[in-house]
Amino acid sequence: MRIIAVITDAGAVQKVAAAIESDAGESLPDLRQALLEAKAGLGRATTPGRILVRQAREKSGLTQAAFAARIQTPVATLRDWEQGRFTPPGGVLCLLRLIVKQPELSQELAEA
Repeated sequence: MRIIAVITDAGAVQKVAAAIESDAGESLPDLRQALLEAKAGLGRATTPGRILVRQAREKSGLTQAAFAARIQTPVATLRDWEQGRFTPPGGVLCLLRLIVKQPELSQELAEA
């Protein structure tokens, strides 16, 4: 969050973005917009639950629609979880942790 504190104007955004891209060794097309949104307080925070939802789905190798069906959740709810609008309930978080550690459990859910 220290980076955001030093952004006071558009010139500062350019300097910070250039430094980040230099460190990354590549151009990051949406970086400047993201920095402006973060400064304005418009960005979403990445939470452990959000990361867990995406990890579980990616480890299962399924699309959002297929993974939502697999865990018997509306796809819109899964998207809300992945985008950080809502946090999954405790039981779902437990299931997701299991899927991250043992992705084959996802397939077993389909067969159950």
